[in-house]
Amino acid sequence: MTRKLYVLNGPNLDMLGVREPAIYGTTTLADIERECSRVAEELGFDLCFAQSNAEHEIIGWLHDAYRDGAAVVINPAGLSFRSVPVLDALRMLAVPIVELHITNIHGRDAEHRHSLMSPVATTVIAGAGAYGYELAIRSADHSIR
Repeated sequence: MTRKLYVLNGPNLDMLGVREPAIYGTTTLADIERECSRVAEELGFDLCFAQSNAEHEIIGWLHDAYRDGAAVVINPAGLSFRSVPVLDALRMLAVPIVELHITNIHGRDAEHRHSLMSPVATTVIAGAGAYGYELAIRSADHSIR
């Protein structure tokens, strides 16, 4: 039986490698997807990797994860601080949820250091750069075992 894993990415993450490389690094989302595919295959996950700048698409994918009984790794990006609809969709899940941030959001200004998603996450990873995705997938796997 194959296990499903959704790795979901929020707004502007399609611009990784170009957008503020001094902050977010030069690794692209395509690079991250390749690495996530490698780690997911190693751990026996069927991977759904997606990115959207539209909140409703992310919510739709979370609904799909619910129906699939899939673990979720989510980098909600800017939606972290304002999106109650994404939070509500995450609350439906009875599987490991790993919230991921490339940078350390806890070191940001007061308005951008408290994610709405963190209270429902099984694990929160922040500040590990692109490597955080591998950590997140391994954490999801560990939480399932």
